[in-house]
Amino acid sequence: MANQSICTETAARHPFRGTLHIRASRNALRRRVRNTDQDSDWKLFVLSFSAFFVCFYTFIA
Repeated sequence: MANQSICTETAARHPFRGTLHIRASRNALRRRVRNTDQDSDWKLFVLSFSAFFVCFYTFIA
């Protein structure tokens, strides 16, 4: 027995959801995140290196 209360067709969705253009905004957000994510590896490396440098020379001094 199939459940008739679940509609899987896109025509059965609410009209307001169709006007939101969720996929376009989601794709734009993904592009923005990728662009800012490309240099995060270098930033993390520089932060880690300088933190190690400070800790190491603090213990020596």
